Amino acid sequence: MKIGLFGYGKMGKMIEQIAQDRGHTIVAKIDDPSQDVDYSSMDVAIDFSTPEAAFDNITNCFKNNVPVISGTTGWLDKYSDAIKICEDNKSAFIYASNFSLGVNIFFELNKQLAKMMAGLNQYKVGMEEIHHTQKLDAPSGTAITLAEGIIENTAYENWKLDESSDKTVSIKSIREGMVPGTHSIAYASSVDTIEIKHEAHNREGFALGAVIASEWIQGKTGVFSMKDVLNLS
Repeated sequence: MKIGLFGYGKMGKMIEQIAQDRGHTIVAKIDDPSQDVDYSSMDVAIDFSTPEAAFDNITNCFKNNVPVISGTTGWLDKYSDAIKICEDNKSAFIYASNFSLGVNIFFELNKQLAKMMAGLNQYKVGMEEIHHTQKLDAPSGTAITLAEGIIENTAYENWKLDESSDKTVSIKSIREGMVPGTHSIAYASSVDTIEIKHEAHNREGFALGAVIASEWIQGKTGVFSMKDVLNLS
């Protein structure tokens, strides 16, 4: 498989190594919007660029019949426009806030637990996420996805940082050391606490998931998610 990388920072370099280890070829490394791009050389594009560049990177690929895997955050106000362009060009697309296989299983576990807890008003939900000090945004995109999974399946209506109410999922964000990413969700009552947790040991899982998604999307048309890649019903 021939892969074009849009964004060649730490994640791009890690994706490159894992892709090559799995027998794939990196045919382009695009880290500047002014670079010329040979779309015809690509079987798939993996986008971990910047919020400013992502929409153009993604939609230009669609227009040139190149499926896209994207993990770039901060551009999702244009997501519906990108989907329309994907569909108009009969291309293929997977966006995920986190490509880790374990995290995506955790997303589904979170939803199932939320459904079970929905009618138990004696429990109050809370969430904590811990990341390295270089991660400036808070909460993480993964934490937001987890909060949305709770909101979809319970009476909670929104999420807020460090603020709790009957209808609000409280998220506590901690930045320390070189922590790759830890997310925990707890339902606490006066008599007990039920908690689920995902702890990343390194960032390789994020890159591996993106490469596996790019392998899976070959020959497909449409908009998919990591739930499809992992065949999670």
